Amino acid sequence: MEFWRVKRLADARGAIHFIAVHLAQLRLRDFRNYARLDADFAPGFHVLLGDNAQGKTNILEAVYLMATLRSFRGVGGAQMIRHGAKGYFVGGNVVGRGDHEIKMYWALRERKLSLDGQAVKKLGDYFGALRTVVFCTEDLQLVKGTARARRRFMDLLLAQTQPGYLPLLQRYMHTVRARNALLKQSRQGGTDEGALESFSAELVRFGNEIIRARRELAPKFSPLARLAYRRISNDAEELRIEYQPSVRNDFAVELAQSRAREKNFRATLVGPHRDDLQLLLNEKSAAQFGSEGQKRTLAIALKMAQAEYLAGIHGSPPILLIDDVMGELDVKRRSGFLPLLEHARKASGQVFMTATEENWPQELGKELQRWQVQAGNLNRF
Repeated sequence: MEFWRVKRLADARGAIHFIAVHLAQLRLRDFRNYARLDADFAPGFHVLLGDNAQGKTNILEAVYLMATLRSFRGVGGAQMIRHGAKGYFVGGNVVGRGDHEIKMYWALRERKLSLDGQAVKKLGDYFGALRTVVFCTEDLQLVKGTARARRRFMDLLLAQTQPGYLPLLQRYMHTVRARNALLKQSRQGGTDEGALESFSAELVRFGNEIIRARRELAPKFSPLARLAYRRISNDAEELRIEYQPSVRNDFAVELAQSRAREKNFRATLVGPHRDDLQLLLNEKSAAQFGSEGQKRTLAIALKMAQAEYLAGIHGSPPILLIDDVMGELDVKRRSGFLPLLEHARKASGQVFMTATEENWPQELGKELQRWQVQAGNLNRF
């Protein structure tokens, strides 16, 4: 199996081209420790070198923010505003099959998001302008953390590959919150049963669509993760991924059966908002029985599989954001990581790596574009 299956297009002369997307320009204003940054990037490998706490990871965070509207550090907008400023601006130009200009501004009392000069009204219309996969220390939560982290991983992958999934998920979560609010009203003298039944019907309708999408994703994604894990671990263990829906059979029936418990907990207890993704190494729970090295390897394998899955669906590799991962891997695991970078290079993709020292594989040494990061300043060298 080829690690990347990138679609190719022929021009009028018959020449074959890889269609890759890259971030051509990044602009930051009052973002983290950057008062002002204007940087142009070509396709290929970019290494951000510098000591700790100089702003390397902040650049990766800004790129990821443009792609997903979230920080991979799990913080809110207020934490990303430079000290003493009122708000931050993040913008950039994306070049690929279609060029896009992204602008976002965040302040406590004002938020703006635009794509190609037009205000974004529906997030479903925005997702896909830029696709990224990030490798960072927070990835360990995919293995060690709660089910919520794994649900978010599934949801992001589906939002990046199915245009209607994000609006569907938003409608479902809105229904969950509205239904929970009704259940909490029982403290004030009773629940509006008619309204509750109406929200229950919506919950089942949207929830069944989400379950179907997640169920279809698992067998497509699992082989890619299994292969990635083998490469990094040198076939040390066998990985198996199993989707675990909260709903076992009939959502409507199981929701009705949970009503007695719902009255006690005053919350919706059944549905895809309680799903999980089980990660097994040699048929044992990776979270419970895996070593720290196995968990780290598994987290990286999941992200490698995410990158391949996106490349296979869209015909171009996502931008890879690698936050000092090389420093956490031994020599064998680094060699297993190398095919991901090599195939990104062949597909004319774009990679941003942070490092405190030159500890990446020597095979990449001639291809790298080096940047020095110091005290919120970025300079090419």
